[in-house]
Amino acid sequence: MCGRYTAAIDADGLLRSYVATSRDRAGEWEPVYSVAPRTKAPVVREHVDDDGEVQRTLELARWGLHPSWAKDKGPRPINARLETIATNGMFRGPFSSGRAVVPMTGYYEWVEAADGGKDPFFIHHPDGELLHAAGLTAARKSEDGESWDVTFTVVTREARDAGGEVHDRMPVFLTDEAVQEWLVPGKLEAEQKDPLLAQLDAASTTIAGQLVTVPVDRKVNNVRTLDRTDPSLIDPLPQA
Repeated sequence: MCGRYTAAIDADGLLRSYVATSRDRAGEWEPVYSVAPRTKAPVVREHVDDDGEVQRTLELARWGLHPSWAKDKGPRPINARLETIATNGMFRGPFSSGRAVVPMTGYYEWVEAADGGKDPFFIHHPDGELLHAAGLTAARKSEDGESWDVTFTVVTREARDAGGEVHDRMPVFLTDEAVQEWLVPGKLEAEQKDPLLAQLDAASTTIAGQLVTVPVDRKVNNVRTLDRTDPSLIDPLPQA
């Protein structure tokens, strides 16, 4: 699974990387080293404007998918399994027409320690490259009825290589080519779904083989006390 991640790149860097324009307050994004569920983070989406032109935008969305039909107190999943996004009732609609990219610079996983605590690990590209996680989005009218609240979930798969060292699931990361296909706006036709899922599987396997896992300090464990902007959260612990 993916329950916490980093987006340690500012808005200008994201806009350049995705050749996108910003919406809402996405243009104010600053590097964050701990994105937690129920908080807002950047996502990249494409849509067709009134002139028929495809527009790519960077916007802030809340982590935890909440479709318009879902009850207010219902589940807000932070992850969606690649194996079932085309058939699960919660994710079929977003997979068909709400696909997005969730920019990451790495993610955290934990393992049980001998002392009863949990040791955190940071999984990332060794060169610090930006990672493009496949995401699904949903939008619903805000309480004021004049704007839209966008929520998202991260697509995950069986972990491979570095990610599999500490957990059996990992985000589905996309290659640059796969990003282009994933973001194509519009509703998927039935015959498009299986090829797209196959591309996700192949692309994420490729990226997984490039990642490394390092142990980090336990101060990352408590989301209530940490400083989200502290870059030392991802500093590797000295090797014993």
